[in-house]
Amino acid sequence: MTPDEARALIRYALAGLLLTAALAWVLFLARDALLVVYVSALFAIGLSPLVSAIERHRPAAPRRLPRWAAILIIYVTILGILTAVAIAVIPPLVAQARDLWAALPTLLHRGQQWLIDRGLIGRELTVGEAVQKTPVGGSDAVGAVIGAVWGVVGGIFGFITILILTFYILVDAETIVNSFVRLFPRARRPRVEHACRRVTNKVSAWLGGQLLLGAIIGSTAAVGLWVLGVPYFYVLALIAGVGEMIPVVGPILSAIPAVIVALTVRPSLALFVLVFFILQQQLENHVLVPKIMSRQVGVSAVIVIVALLIGGSLLGIVGAVLAVPSAAILQVLYEELSSETVPEKKPGFISAEDSRRK
Repeated sequence: MTPDEARALIRYALAGLLLTAALAWVLFLARDALLVVYVSALFAIGLSPLVSAIERHRPAAPRRLPRWAAILIIYVTILGILTAVAIAVIPPLVAQARDLWAALPTLLHRGQQWLIDRGLIGRELTVGEAVQKTPVGGSDAVGAVIGAVWGVVGGIFGFITILILTFYILVDAETIVNSFVRLFPRARRPRVEHACRRVTNKVSAWLGGQLLLGAIIGSTAAVGLWVLGVPYFYVLALIAGVGEMIPVVGPILSAIPAVIVALTVRPSLALFVLVFFILQQQLENHVLVPKIMSRQVGVSAVIVIVALLIGGSLLGIVGAVLAVPSAAILQVLYEELSSETVPEKKPGFISAEDSRRK
């Protein structure tokens, strides 16, 4: 190699390194937007089999249902379920919260008297003094409330953005997949199409597993709260089932209303309810999630637990939500890259080449 060729090679290597660093920096700056796109893509992949089934299932009709109409049917159904849940949950919770606020001074007095009798505190505190002594008391409380409200507003707008982006990805799903497949050499396109099918099946199975977990947790919560004698146990169980959709903090947040309702009855009942939800969460974390996700998605229980730990450490709640489907996608990629056989095209699947011929 001549000195000129060596200098040119060094320049090209430096240019490539700078370009890679610039691209990594841009991706880091756009990480929030990319995360929204990834979540939307996962939802679109998981819902695509259901959308296709609704498209095909149109008896006594000469043509298939438009894809956008099938997607709207799913959206309207989800919105109706959420509205029904809100109608069932909000009024009892408001009534119970009002009763709890009215009984708060009495409960505070009883609790402090118990502590005074055992020499743990010297005197009673009023509700105002207790608020002032909290970590977010006084002027800090205003900032904490504003921050919480702003976080809720941002979460609502983010959720709406995900719904809209998921809708458009579903509408253009066939074009997106076919364009992606055509990026590969013609000989490798059948394998890429097969990998796309497997990813779709696994992500759809993940969504089904989440619904199954919610149903199990909601049913067991209803039975447990009914046995303990907690009022409005059916509403509280519904909250527990919905909260199960949010890994890590979902079960904790869904247990708070049940504990508050039990506290309005008697403090000992609230303690029993708390113990019940702790045991249920341990069963869910260490038994239900690994077993159900392993069976539904086809990922081993060890990988599920490791994925949840890594996802929660990297991105918190969002990372825990995305851990299992991301692990399933990585498993498909690894198996396809390590496999030497070219899969046969299954009947009913429209490949990129078939779509282009049509």
